[in-house]
Amino acid sequence: MTQRVVRAGWLAVFGAVLAVPVAVRLATSGPLPLWNQLADVTGLLALSGLVCAAVLPSRVRSLTRAFGIEDILDVHRFLGMSAAVLVLLHLASVVAMNPAQVALLDPALNGPPAKAASVATAALVMLVVLAVARRRLEQRYEVWRWIHVLLAVTTLVGSALHVLLLNHLVNVPALWTIFVLLAVAVTGVLAHRWLWRTLLDPSTEFVVAEVRRESSTVTTVSLAARNGYDEDSWDFAPGQFAWLRLTRSVTAEEHPFTIASSPHLPGRVEFTIRNAGDFTRGINRLRPGQPVWVDGPHGSFTSDVSSVEGVVMISGGVGITPMMSMVRAAADRRDPRPHRLVVVARNRDDVLFRDELGWLRNELDLEVTEVLRRPHPGWDGHTGEINVGLLTTVLGSEHEPAQLDYFLCGPPGLIHDTLEALDALGVPEHRVHTEQFDMA
Repeated sequence: MTQRVVRAGWLAVFGAVLAVPVAVRLATSGPLPLWNQLADVTGLLALSGLVCAAVLPSRVRSLTRAFGIEDILDVHRFLGMSAAVLVLLHLASVVAMNPAQVALLDPALNGPPAKAASVATAALVMLVVLAVARRRLEQRYEVWRWIHVLLAVTTLVGSALHVLLLNHLVNVPALWTIFVLLAVAVTGVLAHRWLWRTLLDPSTEFVVAEVRRESSTVTTVSLAARNGYDEDSWDFAPGQFAWLRLTRSVTAEEHPFTIASSPHLPGRVEFTIRNAGDFTRGINRLRPGQPVWVDGPHGSFTSDVSSVEGVVMISGGVGITPMMSMVRAAADRRDPRPHRLVVVARNRDDVLFRDELGWLRNELDLEVTEVLRRPHPGWDGHTGEINVGLLTTVLGSEHEPAQLDYFLCGPPGLIHDTLEALDALGVPEHRVHTEQFDMA
């Protein structure tokens, strides 16, 4: 099944979740005053939006492969904020329908349905505030994530109780059936994410086969599946990523890392990781035979796209890891397409995999351009930022820029400079691929 078909299928599912409850309500309600209809429509849209927002980041692999983690998180945030706006419009419609219902805002006068709605609304507002202010907050990622998860669960449960206790829409048999189906679907997705994949799925358990130092700050950990390598469950595409955990627990800390190895490396999957905190230092201390749990593969950042005629990869620092997966896979497959790799580093010693890249040049049409951010004594190569002149040199006269695909991974400044240069060269947006994990 092609990714286009999978993408269309998911879009149809989410479109149905958003549209069908409203359509059924309008078809079964008969003539109603405007404010009554608005109250029902905004409430149903808010509920459907929350359902979609809960499913999107739940690491369904076909979903992350079809859309990529960046787009999924962007839509997740949009739906969450839209749901908050719809809840406020729903409340305004309820009050406009009957001004006396403004008393619902007084907790002392609230009945159970209104209390459930108040709790859900308060949790949703806090979710939005947390999302908007996440860049300014100084909490650790894990603290941020768990607050987010708890508020999201509170919002969903409170919203469901409000609909159930209100005993209004659930009296419509078709809507009751839809609510049950949505509840089963959300429960199933969340159970798969938090119980099956986290605690029970045997395919997630790996053992450390080897730990290699690539530099003073970068380590490669090579993993083998505990129960034997299963190509069906670990059929990843070059450039995809996975979440790693060092203990098997729902509350265990986990972080996303790009897979650096080729999909054709027998029985192994490898991650090259920069030591940048307690979690990565823990990975650096791993020893052969220790267990590690891997949730993946995920993502759409991959050169396995039929439209790709040639690959240009631009990386900064440890952002070279997905590019290594791509060129290693290309060498294993005897890929005839041109591959151009631009490696940006602080100094020459920070360029990873230099020896291997030299060998890979003999295995496929690969050219590597090293760029240092600042001039260094004895260095006569490229220095400075990524710009039109540099990319023109990399591409040469034999390649039309708009006919190639570009894969970007590195610091935000590098991505910004590269996007500006590609735009100046007339490269269409659909030819440019990036993927940032953010707070996923």
